[in-house]
Amino acid sequence: MAEIVLIRHGETSWSASHRHTSYTDLELTPDGERQAREVAVELDGRAFSAVLSSPRRRALRTAELTGLRVTEVDEDLGEWNYGQYEGLTTTEIRRDHPDWVLWTDGCPGGESPEQVGARLDRVLARATALLDTGDVALVAHGHSLRVAGARWIGLPASGGGLLRLDTATVSVLGYEHGRPVILRWNSPRPAGAPAAGPPPDPR
Repeated sequence: MAEIVLIRHGETSWSASHRHTSYTDLELTPDGERQAREVAVELDGRAFSAVLSSPRRRALRTAELTGLRVTEVDEDLGEWNYGQYEGLTTTEIRRDHPDWVLWTDGCPGGESPEQVGARLDRVLARATALLDTGDVALVAHGHSLRVAGARWIGLPASGGGLLRLDTATVSVLGYEHGRPVILRWNSPRPAGAPAAGPPPDPR
C-alpha cells in the first residue's frame, strides 16, 4: 500500500540555534546541504508519484538536493506561524512567559494549534487522494510535520509535541489493517543526538 513520506528540511542557522523560524526565508547551512544530500540515501531509491513542498527556500532546496522533483508547492505546508515569537528561542520567550508551551498556547500574532492542525488536515487530505497513484512526499518543517504526524493518527495538533523531529530526517505514514499509523519516525537519528529526551532547548 502506498505511503506518505515526511521529509524535514536540512539545517539552517536558526534551526541550529533553536530559533523559531516560520516565514523568515533562510537558506540551508553547508551542513544542512550535506544533510539534505544524505536524505537521498535514506529514501533508498523510493519513487514518488507526487512531491508536495513548502514554499520556503530551505524546503525547496532540500527537495532539490535530495533528488526529488517538486510537483506542487503548497502554502499549507509552511511552518507554524510564530508571530511575535519569530526568531526567538523557547528560553528567551519563557523569560517573560515562563509557562508558555507552543503546543497548547500557540503564538501571539501567529497561529493557534487548531489553525495549524486545520492546515495540515488539508495537506493530508490532498496527499491521501494521491495515494492511488503511488507514494507521496511532503517536504516541510519541524513543527508542521509533527502536527501532520499527530493528525494522521487521530491526535489533536498538540499531540505533535510528543513527536520529536530533527532536521533532514524521514518519517513514514501509512496503514495497518486499514488504520492510519506511523510506520517510521525521525529516521535516521543524527549522529551524536541523544537516544531519548528533549533537545537542549525544547520548542
